Amino acid sequence: MSFDLGVDSLGDLSRGAALLGTGGGGDPHVGRLLVTQALGDRTVRILDPDEVADDAFVVPVAQMGAPTVGMEKLPGGDEPVAVLRAIERHVGRTADAVIPVECGGINSMIPLFVAARTGLPVIDADGMGRAFPELQMKTFAAYGISGSPMALAGENGETAIIDTGTDDKRMEWLARGVTMRLGGIAHVAEFTMSGADMRRTAIKRTLTLGIRLGAALREARRDHRDPVAALAEVVADTEYRHLRALFTGKIVDIERRTEGGFAVGRARFASFGAADTSELELTFQNEHLVAEVDGRVVCTVPDLICVLDAETGEPITTEGLRYGQRATVIGIGTPPVMRTEQALAAFGPAAFRLGTEFRPVEELTAGTAGTAAPTP
Repeated sequence: MSFDLGVDSLGDLSRGAALLGTGGGGDPHVGRLLVTQALGDRTVRILDPDEVADDAFVVPVAQMGAPTVGMEKLPGGDEPVAVLRAIERHVGRTADAVIPVECGGINSMIPLFVAARTGLPVIDADGMGRAFPELQMKTFAAYGISGSPMALAGENGETAIIDTGTDDKRMEWLARGVTMRLGGIAHVAEFTMSGADMRRTAIKRTLTLGIRLGAALREARRDHRDPVAALAEVVADTEYRHLRALFTGKIVDIERRTEGGFAVGRARFASFGAADTSELELTFQNEHLVAEVDGRVVCTVPDLICVLDAETGEPITTEGLRYGQRATVIGIGTPPVMRTEQALAAFGPAAFRLGTEFRPVEELTAGTAGTAAPTP
């Protein structure tokens, strides 16, 4: 069902988007501030995907770049609308709606900002159901939508068009180079499509999911409830279904660097107990890719790996990881549409050269201690 979204919902969405960003996707707090300023006391229309006309011209808009750069290089405010206008000029059509490319991090907010500035509606869906680091890693691409032509916009009024036909990996490579030369952050419009193709390829109602997850964390803290259990209750009622507590401990080592336009590195967690020598290691490229406990894989992409503050339940991004933090690491299963052969080819372990095969988190953790979302 479509609805109107105002600034009072942005706090929950920001928190839920940080969780769905699986460590990356950019800082949703920055996006929240942008939307709050642009929106004022008005609202944005959020369209249910099933209510979008088949022939509607749908434009995904997003920010691209390393999250570590985004922490220091804030958007000027004109880039998201500039990139929308650039793609409209290039294809000769006016957008009927915008849509997030991913529901995690700042990119849950960028379409809302565009909507606040232009009056366009935002579709309650996205192409990842989480966040991924590369442009071709979308259900849009996995199910036959071409990313080209795409537009990029920089902070000084620059715009560029990249068209690589059906070669989305080359599009990503070229766009990454342009983004680095724009200072490490750019805004993009890509994978333009019809309303009918959006419904066929998108993961539906993920903005609503972000709001529900954020509200669950807020209410759990207010009511002194276990935040992991509260999240599990929400997840159980969705296509994600499964949530597992993977590890609780403190960060004892963090390696993080900006490389090739990505934030890459590893984080190591040690158990609290003196008699328990277990360790968990996370590998990330903007987003968390694989979690291993004592060398055994317990969760891997495309399933979600999320780090929560052990006391508050607040999500911690990859650039927010610090030595000594006490945290709980959870794994969340992705919807079935993200576990198909086509989807895994686009954003499974092989796409990241992880050297492991995908197995669902509920299988990898079967028989171990943890919090599970009840099976409907």
